[in-house]
Parts: sequence; structure tokens; C-alpha cells
Amino acid sequence: MMENLSLKAPESSAVPVESSTSSGAAGEPAALVPGAVEVLPILPLRDTVLFPDTIIPLSIGRASSMQLLEQSLPQSKLLGLVLQKDKESENPSLDQLHEHGVIGRVIRMMRQESGVVIVVRGEQRMRIRQVVQQEPYMKAEVETLSSVMPAKDDDLAEAALRNLRESATKLLSLRPEVSDEVKTLFSTIEDASTLTDILAANLSIETDAKQKLLEETHVTRRVAALEVHLNNQLHIADLQSKLRENVSSEFSEAQKRAYLREQLRAIQKELGEDDSGEEQVEDIRLRLDKAGLPEKARAQADRELKRLEIIPAQSPDHSVIVNYLETLAELPWNVLSDEKVDLRKAQEILDRDHFGLTKVKKRLIEYLAVRKLNPTGRGPILCFLGPPGVGKTSLGQSIAEALGRKFARISLGGLRDETEIRGHRRTYIGSMPGRLIQELKRLGTRNPVLMLDEIDKLGADFRGDPASALLEVLDPRQNQEFTDRYIDVPFDLSQIIFIATCNTLDTIPAPLRDRMEIVELTGYTEREKLSIAKNYLVKRQLSEHGLTEDQCSWSDEAIERVIEDYTREAGVRNLERQIASVTRHVAASIAKEEITQAKVTPAIVREALGPAAFVRESKLQTSVPGVVTGLAYTTAGGEVLHIEAIRFPGKGGFTLTGQLGDVMKESVRAALSLVRSRAAQLGIDPETFDKNEVHVHVPAGAVPKDGPSAGIAMFTALASLFSNRPVSKDVGMTGEVTLRGLVLPIGGLKEKSIAALRAGLKTILVPKLNEKDEPDLPEEVRQRLKIIPVETVDEVLAAALEPAAEKA
Repeated sequence: MMENLSLKAPESSAVPVESSTSSGAAGEPAALVPGAVEVLPILPLRDTVLFPDTIIPLSIGRASSMQLLEQSLPQSKLLGLVLQKDKESENPSLDQLHEHGVIGRVIRMMRQESGVVIVVRGEQRMRIRQVVQQEPYMKAEVETLSSVMPAKDDDLAEAALRNLRESATKLLSLRPEVSDEVKTLFSTIEDASTLTDILAANLSIETDAKQKLLEETHVTRRVAALEVHLNNQLHIADLQSKLRENVSSEFSEAQKRAYLREQLRAIQKELGEDDSGEEQVEDIRLRLDKAGLPEKARAQADRELKRLEIIPAQSPDHSVIVNYLETLAELPWNVLSDEKVDLRKAQEILDRDHFGLTKVKKRLIEYLAVRKLNPTGRGPILCFLGPPGVGKTSLGQSIAEALGRKFARISLGGLRDETEIRGHRRTYIGSMPGRLIQELKRLGTRNPVLMLDEIDKLGADFRGDPASALLEVLDPRQNQEFTDRYIDVPFDLSQIIFIATCNTLDTIPAPLRDRMEIVELTGYTEREKLSIAKNYLVKRQLSEHGLTEDQCSWSDEAIERVIEDYTREAGVRNLERQIASVTRHVAASIAKEEITQAKVTPAIVREALGPAAFVRESKLQTSVPGVVTGLAYTTAGGEVLHIEAIRFPGKGGFTLTGQLGDVMKESVRAALSLVRSRAAQLGIDPETFDKNEVHVHVPAGAVPKDGPSAGIAMFTALASLFSNRPVSKDVGMTGEVTLRGLVLPIGGLKEKSIAALRAGLKTILVPKLNEKDEPDLPEEVRQRLKIIPVETVDEVLAAALEPAAEKA
């Protein structure tokens, strides 16, 4: 809609403000020269964009703005007027203001009971360069900008300008409320820049669109943008003109509806059901209009609105419908966070928040690079696999910060009800949407980073299978039409960046696992834990306990003692808890004024935490036939296993103890069969097997042990036992065997090698097919451990067995 172009302030209570383009108050420039730099007071505007060559009244209510006028107007009538990004902000800073604005001249000021009204004329575009004063009001150094005019011989630009003028004239002709004076004014404007500015100021378009037109200094591009807005206004005006032709019949229909509605209200009042629900319905209708629902969703909402109009407020269905419509109105159907991918900043954020994890960071930077090149592409669903406490969830937060998106976390651990994903059907009071829709409603954006935590701990029972429900959510080709059972209309999830976390892949169904790209996070070495503790954990705990580094400092030996004696984990979560316990111990002493500062040593650690909680498995002190050091992978990282085998007279049976799982039991049986098949090669009398019982035991019997990587350790223990050749105490081994004597590859090589280094081993035997994993091992491991790849059990025995012991 076109507004009046000329504004005149009321004469009552008016205080005229003198203005002159040729001369002004002290310190005021005689003329605004394009490219000139001036220092001006900045007046933030909440929801108004001022254009050059236009005049508008502004109501001033903020204390800072009142002080700005009182102090600056006596010296200069020029102000910098800039639109603020958030109109609710009371005292916006520079980053909360748009960079481009207009230099305005105050031509009148009127004092009223509610505040001050000023009339301002736009002079010239400008751009804020830097702030020179923040309090009590903002002053900034601004650069004046000029419009870029098209060349005189540019026929295409001239044709576009004529089209714009014709469209504006046509729009004015369809607006009977516009005066002839305004129509004449448009026909007399020759300057293209002035014409576009006046049109932009008076078109009924969104504030953000006006701001973009203000920032556009190229007149030709400004003309093209205005032509689009004018065409939209012409379309609306044409429809309004057609509607006026049928106003009589429409008005009579409206009267009929109003009469019937009034009768219904009277009936409800007689029944005691009058609750003035009409205002509530109208409020919900306005909120739905503002939400911008898609066609299907709006049709569903309109049907429910019609039901709401006739259902009494005391009816249970009334609250169900109101909750449903409010949910539809609050969902971010068209709200997207601005995404800015800065790879250097992303690398800085990842390095700041996470130590090590070089391979994982590289994959994330690649992921973000693809997002930058193709923002609308269907990227993979990443799943971070690793033990607890290695930083899986915080990696998701770092990705959200690097992208400038909002972050939310949904814990799936122990989830068994499918309705938590798909939502409840609206068949009863208390039904609600699923967790996904609830989080989007809370965040207010359709493209957050959503962390699906502990996806490997989903359950299933008579209430459904949540893992199957996630198949649709995590499929980029299906989730743009995701239908929550509660809202019962499609909602687009394709712009969400889903990131899952898990500790193991074994419990994730294969179809769901196929939806995701697995990014593995391994555990930390003790040296890495030491660096993490020094650079991150200690500083964070000192801050949380109100201590400074001068009051409480940690020695490396103290941190190492906490790592070795009080934690057994791949990550650093429990390490931080123990550091917090020691810090509390020191904080209590300082608070009691017993000491003023402390340096944490191993003695203070023991005093705060008590005796060591864990005794690390170390290498064997002596070499004994039948005893082998194996390497195992657990959810807390790598561990060494001392596998012991003894024989005694009997009838050829064998016993297994140590809480071995089915896989390890099968490894022992396969190893025994392999040793018996190679008896001659190993120099063993075959009758020995029939005359002796064998007992295989893995100490730490209270800890369940299982996994397909103990085959060569079991074989070596039995071969050592029956050949009476001890295994070197400095050798550890991992790998599975076949009945043909081949060594099969294993997983968790990094964790197992770290455990070997921690136990003091010097050599480890690994499957030859795992040579590809050696570059991923920590530098410390590769320097201090001799890694021997083996392909057959013959190579294992050659590297592990010592010369045969002498018989007594």
C-alpha cells in the first residue's frame, strides 16, 4: 500500500528546529560529500527504515535516545539513523545494528507528555566504520555513500526505469485513498535515485526488504528489486478492486454470519457456557497467519479452527484443539538460522575445545567444507563411535558453533516407546508431539544441529521399536515429509544436521547403522590425558571452585598419579571428577584459612582420594611355560590379560575359568585343536594330551571377558605349556586364529597398544592385516613399542617363545 509522501508535524507543542544545507551549527558540515567521513551520534530505530529525500516522524522514548537529542541537537541537527536487528533490544551494541543507514537532519522537535516526537528528513546513505563512543549514547565514525547512476546511453536501464514509473502510476490509480497531489508528485520526479528511494519508503513491504533496498547503492539493481515489489502490490490491488465489485453481496453474507454467531453466543450465555472464546480463536488465527504454515498444514488448522468456534470452552475437546493449534503456530515452519561456514574458525573451535583427535577433526572439516560448497545438499548422518568421556557430545556442540546454528541434544538411552519419536495420536487429553518436534518448537528454527545421544541404547517392547521409527528420520530422502502423529501433517526435517553418538555398534540394528557414517573416536593415551588435564580440566575445575592458579597449582606428577591410580577409562570424564575432588579438598583448606595457597603433589592426591582405586596389570615378572600376556579391548579402553594354562594327570579333559564369554571359550577349543594337530611339529608326544587334564584361567575373574582377539594368545599358552617353552615376559599379543593356523585381523589396536605400553611391554604381536592401522597409533606408541606383524601361528611362536626349559 502506498502512503502519503509528505509529512507535516502538528503545530501544537512544536519546537521548530532550524536547518540549512549551506550553513549550520558549530561542528556541522556545510554539505554531505560522498565518501566523506564524519563522527555522528547514532539513533537506533526499532522497526523503521528512513530513506534519503523522505520525511518521517519518530517517537523517542528510550532514555539514551532522549539524552542523545538533548546533548547533540544544540551542536548539530545531523544524526545517523540505523535499523537495529532485534527490535526488542533496549540498548543495542554495534553488532546488533545494521551496518548501513541514513544521515538524517532533524527539522522539528515536539515535546509531549509521553516523550518527544522529532521530524527527520533523510539526507544521504552512510555506512558505520567504527564506534568512538558507547555511553551514554553511541557515537560512530560514518562514511557517506552515493548512489551509482546508470550511464546516460544505457537504454536497458532507461527502459527499466520507465517500466517502474508506469507500474507506480498504475498502482496509484488503483488506490482511491491516494491524493492527486501525491500522484502529481510522482510524475514530476526526474531523478532515478530519488524516485526509487521515495517508492521504497512508501511501499508496504517488510522492514528487512526495505533495509536491503537502502543498502543497495546501484540504482539499476534498486529499480529491478522495486519492480518485483510493485508487481506484487499491483496483483494485490487488482484483487482488491475485483472484490469491491461484489462488496454488496459479500457484505450481506457477512451480516448473516455475524447474526448467526450472535445468536450462538446468546444461546451459550443462557446455558452458562459463555467464555468469550471468540478472542482466543482470533488470537490463534493471527498466530497461525504469522507462522506461515504450508498449504496442507493450514487446511488442517482451518478445519480445527472451525470446530473450536462451536465447541464450548468447558468441553474436554476444547483444550485438546487449543493445544494442537498452538503447537502448529509455534513450530518454525519457515524459520531458518543463518549459516556461515568459516573453515578457519571451525578449525580454531575444534582445536580449542578438543585435544588430539586429529583424524576426527579432519573428517569434520571435510564435512563442513562440503556444507559450504553445497549448503542444500543431503550430507551424511555422522555417528560418533567411541568409549564414554572422549568428547562425542561436545564435538556436536563445536559443529553447531562453527556453523552458527542452534544445538539440541536428545538422549535416546533406554528409550522404548516409539511415540517418543513419532508422537502421540490426538485421541486423548495429554497427548503431545514426539521429541523431535518438541525440540524444534523449543529452538524456534528448522535447521539446528540435533545430537541423538546414546543411539546404541535404544530398546524395543510392546510399545514399539524406536530404532525403526528413526529410519525415516535419518533418511535424507524421506525426512522432508516426516509426519508426526500428533501434528498429523508433513514437516520438513531435511535441513536438520543429525549427529548420533554410540559406545558400540553391536546393539544398533543393521538398517539403522546403514543410514549413518561411522566416525570412530578412540581413547586417549596417558600422555594425552596429562595434556588434557593441564590445559583444560584443571583450569575448568579451579574456575568452578572459585580458585585461581596462584592459590592452587598442580604438578605433573600429581596428575599422573590421578590418571594411573584412580581412573580406568578411555576418556577423561572420571579423571575430571577426581581432579574436582582434589580441588575441593584444597578449596576447603583455603576457605577455613588453614592455608593461603597449595601446590598439589602426589601426597595431597593420596590424602584427598585415599588409597589407589586401581592396580594396573603389569607385565609378567618371570617367564613360565603356559603363561601369556594377551591384549584386550574394553569399553574403558585397552587392558592386558594374563592367560594362564596348567596341566596335570588326567583323562584329556580341560577346564575354563575367569568368566570367559562364548567367543573366548571357542577360541580356547580351537587353539587346543590346533596345538594337537601340530604336536609333531612342536615336539610334543601325542599321548600327552590323553594323559593330562588342562586348566585355562584368565585372572580378574570378577570381570566378564569376551571378544574375538584372544586366539593366538590361547594357542601360544597351550603350545608353551605342552612344549615346556616359556613365553617372553616382554611380549604381548592379540589376534584370532583359524584351524589352519592363520592369524585374523582385530579391532581396537590403538587401545590395546596403549595398554601394552602402560604395562611395560616392549614387543607386541599383531595380525599382518592390521598393518594398515599402524599409522593411526600415537607417536609415543610407535617409538617405544616394537610392533611385529604376524600372518601364521608359526611366526607367533618364533617371535614369542623362549628356548625350552631344562627338565628336572
